[in-house]
Amino acid sequence: MDTGNLQSVRKSIRVIDATLRDGGLVNSFEFSDTFVKALYQANLASGVDYMEFGYKVSEKLFDRTKFGKWKFCREDDIRSIVGDNKTDMRICVMSDVGRVDLNSEVIPKKESVIDMYRIAAYVNQIPAAVEMAEHCHKMGYRTCCNIMAISRNQESDLKHALEELGKSPVDIIYIVDSFGAIYPEEIRRICNIYLEAADKYGKQLGIHAHNNQQLAFANTIEACAKGIDYLDATVCGMGRGAGNCFMEALLGFLKNPKYKLEPMLEFIREYMPAIKKTATWGYDTPYLLTGLFNTHPKTAIDFIKENRTDYVQFLRELLDVD
Repeated sequence: MDTGNLQSVRKSIRVIDATLRDGGLVNSFEFSDTFVKALYQANLASGVDYMEFGYKVSEKLFDRTKFGKWKFCREDDIRSIVGDNKTDMRICVMSDVGRVDLNSEVIPKKESVIDMYRIAAYVNQIPAAVEMAEHCHKMGYRTCCNIMAISRNQESDLKHALEELGKSPVDIIYIVDSFGAIYPEEIRRICNIYLEAADKYGKQLGIHAHNNQQLAFANTIEACAKGIDYLDATVCGMGRGAGNCFMEALLGFLKNPKYKLEPMLEFIREYMPAIKKTATWGYDTPYLLTGLFNTHPKTAIDFIKENRTDYVQFLRELLDVD
């Protein structure tokens, strides 16, 4: 049953800024400290509930010289921005299954300014995601699991994954439209599947949408109306490929007076033009095509990097037609 409408206020809603993490995929996480501090302050002033600082991945697996610091989210780097973060806004990071050394790189919560670990996993990686969540909970953190690329999953497999996560310590389970292939009507059906599992196991739910078909905002507010509480967005939609739900659109939509649009607009005016000169993201025809055919956007990213404009040929390649 729907728990809201376009004019309602639901106090359980939480807004998560994923600009540094998903946006970092566009510029190799090369954000200046000035930018990050300003974004932190803008999020605070706008009433954002969680700020995702980037990935927490192992420096044993990735060359630190090839990425900015927010690929790794060292404790001292986060603290250089937030201090002890004596605010109401929580700090989170994301870790892909198998890409962080849990024993050496996830320190106890009492020693960290991080509040929550977001675990990214495909359906076939759910057992490993549960192990990660169990470890992080033992260390004192909240956790959520982002089930990736659900538009490619059989409903039976998705339900099995939700059952496994339901029985785990995971606090929040995320709907993730990795390929930007899902339509609002489908989001309603998917929300019902997630809500059934969440009600059974006492979990909270979130959504992370991509904008390949210019539906990230539409899908996010549709999920919100269905009862999904944790809503991801990025400033100016900055994110891999077609990008994400626009933070400024989401803040403008939410009717709770705790959320303020003006500070985010000021941040956009002052900081985003320079970012846009050096990084490329957002809706474009190649991303539309990968979204339409439910395929990974990496082919569209390569198409754009190669300055191609032969869209019909690209369509044929996606359809595997000579």
